Amino acid sequence: MKKTLILMALLVTSFFGAAQGVDFIYPKDGDTVDPTFWAKFSVNGLELAPANEVKSGTGHHHLFINSVDIEENVVIPFDNQHKHYGKGQSEVEIFLQPGKYKLTLQFGDGAHRSYGAAFRKTISINVVGKP
Repeated sequence: MKKTLILMALLVTSFFGAAQGVDFIYPKDGDTVDPTFWAKFSVNGLELAPANEVKSGTGHHHLFINSVDIEENVVIPFDNQHKHYGKGQSEVEIFLQPGKYKLTLQFGDGAHRSYGAAFRKTISINVVGKP
C-alpha cells in the first residue's frame, strides 16, 4: 500500500510539477554576454510548433528587445524589436550592440498572436565587448 501511494505521488508530481510558461535557459537575468551569443528558450504547457501550423495548444517563441508587453490574443509586430522564431526554434544566435537590454520571451500561436502574461518572461542582460 505504501509503495502504491508513493508511486502515485511521484506520477502526480511529474505530471503537474512543471509550471506552465516560458523560460530563458540562457542567458539568465542579470547575465553579462558578448555581442554575439546563443540564447536558449523553453516552454511548458504548450507544444512548440512552426508558425504555419495554426493549431490549439501550439506555438513558437518570440523575443522582444527593449519593447513593451503584448497582451493576449494581440498579433506580435514584425519589426527589429520583435524577433519571430516561426520555424519552432528553441535555440538562436543573437547579435546586440554593447549596452543594457530588457529581453522578453513571449510565446505566440501559429498566427503570431500572443499567449499573454502566462507565457511571457522578462530578463535584463548587459552586453559588453567589441561587436
